[in-house]
Amino acid sequence: MPTTPKPASATVVSQQQALLNSLPFSDTQDFEDATRGLVGRRQPNAVTDADGAVVWDNDTYAFLEGDAPDTVNPSLWRQSKLNTAEGLFEVVPGIYQVRGMDLSNTSFVEGDEGVIVIDTLLTNETGAAALALYREHRGDRPVKAIVYTHSHADHYGGTKGFISTEDVESGAVKIFAPEGFVEHSIVENVYAGTAMNRRAAYMFGAALARGPQGAVGAGLGQTLSTGEVSFVPPTDIISTTGQEVTVDGVRMVFQMAPGTEAPSELLLYLPDFKALCAAEDATHTLHNTLTLRGAVVRDPHAWAKYLTETIDLWGGDVEVVFASHHWPTWGKERVVKFLQDQRDIYAYLHDQTLRMLNKGLTGPEIAEEITLPPALENAWNARGYYGSVSHNVKAIYQRYLGWFDGNPAHLWEHVPVERAKRYAKLAGGVDALVANAREAFDAGDFRWAAEVANHAVFAQPDHAEAREVLADTYEQLGYGAENGTWRDFYLAGAMELRDGQFGTPTETNAPDVIANLTPEMLFDAIAIQVNGPRAWDEKLSIDVVLTDSDDRYRLRLANGVLTYSAAPQQGDADATITSARAALPALAAGNPAALAAAGIEVSGDASVLGRLTAVLDPGDKNFAIVTP
Repeated sequence: MPTTPKPASATVVSQQQALLNSLPFSDTQDFEDATRGLVGRRQPNAVTDADGAVVWDNDTYAFLEGDAPDTVNPSLWRQSKLNTAEGLFEVVPGIYQVRGMDLSNTSFVEGDEGVIVIDTLLTNETGAAALALYREHRGDRPVKAIVYTHSHADHYGGTKGFISTEDVESGAVKIFAPEGFVEHSIVENVYAGTAMNRRAAYMFGAALARGPQGAVGAGLGQTLSTGEVSFVPPTDIISTTGQEVTVDGVRMVFQMAPGTEAPSELLLYLPDFKALCAAEDATHTLHNTLTLRGAVVRDPHAWAKYLTETIDLWGGDVEVVFASHHWPTWGKERVVKFLQDQRDIYAYLHDQTLRMLNKGLTGPEIAEEITLPPALENAWNARGYYGSVSHNVKAIYQRYLGWFDGNPAHLWEHVPVERAKRYAKLAGGVDALVANAREAFDAGDFRWAAEVANHAVFAQPDHAEAREVLADTYEQLGYGAENGTWRDFYLAGAMELRDGQFGTPTETNAPDVIANLTPEMLFDAIAIQVNGPRAWDEKLSIDVVLTDSDDRYRLRLANGVLTYSAAPQQGDADATITSARAALPALAAGNPAALAAAGIEVSGDASVLGRLTAVLDPGDKNFAIVTP
């Protein structure tokens, strides 16, 4: 049975009150904007899959009313209340958004006969529910085109809730995406997908009970849906800023923004509506330069420059800006001010981090030292609900100087368990560490309590008091966090310490994603799974011949490394497999039954396939995070 959460400490209550007194809570403009243009709601707003399991339920956040309780940062409470505003909303006549149906939004632009969809939510179930809500109020307009603004799964994963693969193959529906979209969306969700999904379970609080002592929202949205993720490749690639496309009478002008919030990203302007879709480059939060689930470090310098370009391109004409998350902003002056604030927060963090690292400060030191200008500190859209000043600054440091801070003592540290054992010995045993952690906890020094108690848990994972004080500490840190993902991480850590593993509720490396790997990506994905030491003495070769193209590859396993080449090779491989490209993912299974079922023919020494799969070591989607 889940452990009952504990109340907020006096330290946290005092902190919440101080923040309540320091920020402009009397400014209610965001609440007016978040509810403006409501057309209709889906009631109840619970979405189920084909088996009847609930994959999304915005109604579970109904407790977000009134003033913030002591267990929730009042600024985060405000943001979460805004994020729960749900339904179909009119942005301007002809442009509609469904919000509150997933972590992200989906937008509809009406054309002469049909509709263009901008982003498709994370899962097919929520995508279909959003489309049904739109059609309930706006008619059964056919989908003429889809725009993927960027290469994150919550913006393309629900596509099969809107259209079928046949719609695309027949030419009835076009799908537009920025250059590099396929590579980046697949690589992120496959190569490091197991680890990212496990950490995303912490980041989005997917397993947390919803309530004032649990999950209240992730800042960018409430949480992830848990349905089926699909992947339908784009038909048309956008590669140039200023590129204009007209579909169903709707003019779209694109702006490329690679390396910003996603490696592959675009913004689009709809000149006939004087409306800008800012994708995820300008939302009502400070975003991440490095997301807590893990990713390639983003470029805040480029991010700021692209937003300057956005203002230069359309700031003189635009009347409304809407994005893939949160609510729109209306009025030319307000739109430009919003874009400027968003631009300035990324530029400021970038420039000040560089200034201070060149004075010798490390990432953690800069994070403590940096102070935002009052105008940005008090701009609600620049508050750290999803990204934070603290972890963004450390990411910028990492982008330029890497993990090593230059101190030789940090060049070759012991791993956490060994370091913890030595700290326990230094302190006089694990009991002494626990006593010190409890003393720090009682004094309200939760950061130190977490560090000390973490050493105790890693030194002796089954020490009940160590786990208890660490869980209690994480809980208080979560209660005080303004950042939604920090809160989720802390409370998820406390949950696992108290109640055990909850695994990975949402996985984005779905079969549809795997099926769209290029042969090269598939071979790389298999190579990543090779257990090097287990494969040291194994040597084999496999030719892969694709029946629906002229491609031929030679795979070679030697020295614990799987490599491949498309160049002509001398001699015969140990085995040859002949396959259609779509069937190739069955190679990872390796067993004859799976290959035969996929229509893959094997000639030569078929045993090499079993020898290859015998050295594969797939990721663990339940790996430990808060314990060794």
